Amino acid sequence: MLEAKNIHKFYNKSDKEVQVLRGLDLAIKKGEFTAIVGPSGAGKSTLLHILGGLDEPSQGSVVFQALDIYKMSDALICRIRNRDIGFVFQFYHLLPEFTVLENVMMPALIKSELREKSQEIKNKALELLDTAGLSERTGHFPSELSGGEQQRAAICRALINQPKILFCDEPTGNLDSKTGGEIISLINRTNKETGMTVVLVTHNLELANLSDKVYKLKDGILYN
Repeated sequence: MLEAKNIHKFYNKSDKEVQVLRGLDLAIKKGEFTAIVGPSGAGKSTLLHILGGLDEPSQGSVVFQALDIYKMSDALICRIRNRDIGFVFQFYHLLPEFTVLENVMMPALIKSELREKSQEIKNKALELLDTAGLSERTGHFPSELSGGEQQRAAICRALINQPKILFCDEPTGNLDSKTGGEIISLINRTNKETGMTVVLVTHNLELANLSDKVYKLKDGILYN
């Protein structure tokens, strides 16, 4: 489903080149739950952003469903991100002025060109929120939710368009161990029940071991 080839990423800081990723190769199969672990600053988030079309590599290619995404126009990349890719981040990025339900509905409303589909989208959002244990919180604003509840809402938002692949960037980083375990269980259950491909970035090896396959990122190089 997804293949990264010879990925390099470097930044120029104070006239000095800082290399973060050094010629990575990675292949993700459809339906796999893959985890990438490594210490803080190893480049895990950078790699995830490159795989998800958010940050172009300095060198190399990312092929998603036989399409080289960094040879596409920005508009087409945005379209693929909206329709086929879901993202869950460490910081929930819920829009504070909208309710939980409205936040979850937002990507589907952007995707749909037919306003009459809004009720269908609302029903889907309510179904997801119920599955995540948030049926009593749909009318609340993000500031009225706990961290775990906000992250569950963020996962529902990522799933509303039924993406083919879900990228999770340290989704438990701001949560206590019990709540973090619940979040990973929700992601794991979604993977098993729907067959959706999942790529998880985390520094927590215990959580990573719940996945089908674990890679280690160190000094810009990926190890099996």
